[in-house]
Amino acid sequence: MSFWESLWSIFVAFLFIAYLLLLFQIISDLLRDKALSGGIKALWILCLFVAPFISALIYVIMRGKGMALRNELRFRESVNETEKYIREVAGAPSPTQQIEAAKALLAAGDITEAEYARLKELALS
Repeated sequence: MSFWESLWSIFVAFLFIAYLLLLFQIISDLLRDKALSGGIKALWILCLFVAPFISALIYVIMRGKGMALRNELRFRESVNETEKYIREVAGAPSPTQQIEAAKALLAAGDITEAEYARLKELALS
C-alpha cells in the first residue's frame, strides 16, 4: 500500500466518521423537536436512509439555524438545572430565609438593630 493510498484511506475514514456524527446529530435533533409532527419526523428519517448525503445536506440548509437554537436552548436548560441542583445540595438559603433568620435573632435579642439592618442589606444584595 503506497503513501497516497494510505492518505486516501484516512481521508475517506474521516469523511465517513464526520457523516455519521452529522447523521446522529440530525436524528437526535429531529426526535427532540417538539414542533414537528411524527409523520414529518418519519419522512425525514426515511429520506436520511434512502438518500443520505443529499437529505442531510438539505436538512442542514433548511433547519440548520433552528438546530443551533435548539442546541443552545438545551445547553442553557442543562446549565440552569445543574445550578439549581448545586444550590439545593449546598443548602444556600434564599434571601427571604436569611432575613427571617436575622429577624429571629433580633427577636431573641442575640443581635442589635444595626446588625439586623446590615444582615438584611447583605441578604438583599
